[in-house]
Parts: sequence; C-alpha cells; structure tokens
Amino acid sequence: MALDQYFKITERGSSVKVEILGGLTTFLTMAYIIVVNPAILAFAGFPPGPTTVATILASVFGCLLMGLYANRPIAVAPYMGENAFIAFGLAAMGIGWQQRLGAVFWSGIGFLGLSLFKLRPWLANSISPSLKHSFAAGIGLFLTFIGLYQVGIVTSAAAGMPVEALQVHGSNLLGAPPVPLKIGDWHDPKVLLAIFGFIVTCALLNQRVRGAILIGIASTAAIGILLGYGAAPTGIFAMPFTGEYSLEPIFLKLDIMSALHVSFFPILVTLFLMSFLDTLATLIGVGAAGNMLDENGNFEDVEKPMIVDAVSCVASSLIGTSTSGAFIESAAGIREGARTGLASVITAALFFGSLFCLPLITPFQKLSYAYAPALMAVGVLMLGSLKKIEMDDLTEAVPAISTICLMIFSYNTANGLTAGLVLYVIMKIACGRWKELNSGSYVLAAMCMVYFLFGLPH
Repeated sequence: MALDQYFKITERGSSVKVEILGGLTTFLTMAYIIVVNPAILAFAGFPPGPTTVATILASVFGCLLMGLYANRPIAVAPYMGENAFIAFGLAAMGIGWQQRLGAVFWSGIGFLGLSLFKLRPWLANSISPSLKHSFAAGIGLFLTFIGLYQVGIVTSAAAGMPVEALQVHGSNLLGAPPVPLKIGDWHDPKVLLAIFGFIVTCALLNQRVRGAILIGIASTAAIGILLGYGAAPTGIFAMPFTGEYSLEPIFLKLDIMSALHVSFFPILVTLFLMSFLDTLATLIGVGAAGNMLDENGNFEDVEKPMIVDAVSCVASSLIGTSTSGAFIESAAGIREGARTGLASVITAALFFGSLFCLPLITPFQKLSYAYAPALMAVGVLMLGSLKKIEMDDLTEAVPAISTICLMIFSYNTANGLTAGLVLYVIMKIACGRWKELNSGSYVLAAMCMVYFLFGLPH
C-alpha cells in the first residue's frame, strides 16, 4: 500500500502496528518536555501559557518533518540543556527573551548552512570524543544542579543569614561565604516530595517503564496536591490559541538584528555547538539502538536528520521557544521496533492532541517539587558520558574535566564549552602533540577565544 511504500516499512523489517507502538512509546518518554520546558523558560521572562503552546507546536513541526522528510523514527522537541542555557546561562547578561530567541534563530541558520554544505564531518572530526562526552556530562550535571537548587535540596550559603553577617567592613555589599552552597531545609515537605519524586523516577527508569519521567512528575504532583502543596487542574480540555494559551505574545517576537551584535557572537557559537553536538550524539545513540549505523559507525544519510534539526531550530525561534533537536528518548520507541518515519508522525499527532489538554498540563509547571526531579533524572542519565572520557591521557582529560567544572562552578555552560575547546588545542601543543590537531580544531579554538576576549563571559 502507499503508506508502506512511502515509509519503506516492510523494506526496513517493520509493520504499521509496530510503528504506531514505537511512536506512542517515544511520546510517553518525552512528554515531560511540555511541562518542564516552559517552567525553565519562565525564569527568562517567557510567558508560561504561550510558551507551552510553542513547545508543543515546535515538537509537532519537528516530528512531522523528521518523519515525512528524513523518514526516521526520531522525535524532535525543544532540547534540555539548551533551554537551561537560554534561561540561566544568559541571566547575568541582562538581555530580554526576544534577543535570546534571535540568538536561537541565527544559530539555527548556521547549523542549516553546515548541513547543506556538508561540512559536518570536518567539524565533527575536529572535536575529540572525550570533549564531546564532557559536553554531554557537563550539561547533565548542570541540569541536575538546577533541579537541586530550584526545589531547595541545596541552597545558597547566604540564605537565612542575618544582614549583619553579610556585610563587609560595615558596607552594604554582600560578603562571599567561604562555602557558596549548603544543604537546604530538608524538613520542608516540598523538599521531601522532590526527593521522593527523584527516587521514584529513577526506579522507573531503571525498570525501563514507558513514560517513567512523566509518571514521576504526575505521581509526585498528585501527592503534593493532596497534601495541600499546590492546586489541582481546574479542567481537562480547552481550545488552544485563545486567552492565556494565545501564541500572540511570543509568535514572531524574536529580535533578530540585536543578536547580530558582536557581543552575541560567543552566544551564537555556544548555541550552535551545543545543538550540533547534541544532534550528533543523539543520532549516533539512536542509530546504534536501531541498527542505522554503517560499518564505520556513521549514521546513514545523516544530512537529512541534520537538516531537520536545523530547520526545527529556526522554526522554534519563530514560534517562540528554545532550540529544538533530536531527542535521545527516541531510543525507547526504537527499542519497541520502530524503524521508519511513521513512528515520528504518530509522535507528532500525539503532541498535537495534547494542545487540547492544556488545563490538565499547565498547573504542573508551578510545582517545582514535581518537575525538578525530572531535571535531576535527565541529568543523571547524561552523566553516563563520563565513563567515555579518556582519563589516562591528560591532553584529553584536562580539557574535558575543565569543561565540566567550569560549566557547573561558573553556572554557565558557555564558559565550560568554550574553555574546553581552547584548552584542548593548548594542551596538545604544550605536550608536543600538535599533529593530532586539524584545521577545524584551530578554527573552533579561535572562535571560542572571541568569547573571552570580546564577549561577555560571566
């Protein structure tokens, strides 16, 4: 039949039933993004209602494009990590969300150019495997820390101290506590709820339960609401694009021209590299799970999924949300047997259906004790990349560990990512191993030096 011929279902050893099951499984494993992404972006001033709609629309668009154009069972949605960079990593720069969306737009344009001109292999080979894994681990630890801090499991050392104790020589300047963080108030029921949610989520993930993260969010929120720590949803269904769910406040409100200022260049480089590396790692990961890699370990016909990610990134900025790209959770659907783009189309349809259930979804965004455990759990999963760092070679380990440390201890992923790429070149040259570098390594290092020399590192 036409469906079979278009998606090559039989040719890839699958069936319509298996593809539907795969698409449903993928949706359940990543539907948490509908709750978590707007909650994170709210810290950057994005209005939650419109951003929830934008998150869903970006997911629908990306999944459809991946299914119909690239014909791969890989779902696309706003990235975890990139949304944290947009919300928290750029906080100290004092720029509005419109300018942040402009940066997302241009990083997507750059990624699209890279894909169209097939420069991916050159750039990918310029970054060592250890550095790639350090980026993933650093972002994972950053997400974990955000979750811990938001819900109060850890808090600032200055929290609760009298004003007199924070004064320096009688001035009104806050002193720098010798220990910047301390344990939070573990007698707070909401902190205990978050710890419970984290344990439940991780246990479900370990058992490979479909929708583990979503179940963790929902169960923790339900218990919290029953105990009086939040309001239950007031309804289930509502028409999208109206009232508080109108897209008008953020649709096409990005500031493209301001993002071309020289001070934004390091931000563009960071977003570009984060998106590129996330996509590359995801494609390799899900490709291995679905036997989609060739004999050399490369993803077959990789340019199409890359183009989908780039176009989705640009579309996300126009709609009003952060960088979109391929989700590693797609591996869950692939493990169920999905092998074609029909699974992605099914995932898109389910995301679209959620547009009409926003009253049921949006109350969870106000319950940090329910969604913070999801950040922590996703972060823990990403930390698996640590074991792939070549620790016995200091020219690899020093840049990789420095990347992770600077991401966390400076509370900015851009600091770590750019420093790691620069330090990698310096370490190779200092140890007399400059022949291991290629032209792309020098280009990336030079680009990242712009961040420290002319940008606004913080």
